[in-house]
Amino acid sequence: MKRCVRVLLTAAVAAAPMLVRAAIGCTLSNPARDLKALYPEMTSYREDVRELPKFPDGPALYEALKARVGGELDPLYEAFDTPYTLYSVFKGETRIGYVHGVNVPGRGGVIQVFVAVDPASAVISKLVFQRLESPGGAALRAKETREQFAGLSLADFYKHDYYATADPGNAADRIAALRRPVALPEVARPDWDATLRGLRKNLILLDFFAFDRRHEPFYERAEAAKKRPASN
Repeated sequence: MKRCVRVLLTAAVAAAPMLVRAAIGCTLSNPARDLKALYPEMTSYREDVRELPKFPDGPALYEALKARVGGELDPLYEAFDTPYTLYSVFKGETRIGYVHGVNVPGRGGVIQVFVAVDPASAVISKLVFQRLESPGGAALRAKETREQFAGLSLADFYKHDYYATADPGNAADRIAALRRPVALPEVARPDWDATLRGLRKNLILLDFFAFDRRHEPFYERAEAAKKRPASN
């Protein structure tokens, strides 16, 4: 799994051709093999490319992505024209999973994070790294690290935002309960943070592309909590 889709644009400046690099998206290097590894019962799959500029409300969706990820978006890996590939996995005629991946900048280079989610519940079944160049790569790829993310959904991230404002330390905060691998070197801590960001971004985009933004009420509740006056 090592392919990144690179989109190149050409422009002419002062009659001289100039190469301009545009947004970079992520695809599985061998979808048939990689999806079969995630879903051994798979009989077929479908690829759908999603591009925000092609949505009627594309600019608004991009601003929504920025707000929900938090902070600025990377101009190369998270640009408005970044192409996203949504994989639908089938057993016979039944869709049994969605798989989606994103690029996020890490300490040692770009990190490619893919998630497999249940098409009914939108809950993560597996997280895998397609590309991870990090001094803490072994610790991040470890089974016990990745298994922490199984069972989470976008609702858990939005609830985390709510708890951080309204009820810090609440035992129901599943994101706060995630633990960095003990074996992760301190120098690789940015890659742990990038993994969480990539996971969150994956789930937000899946909410846009596959789940009709069903998790918006959780986001709105978290935003409302931020606007409440602090109690004395």
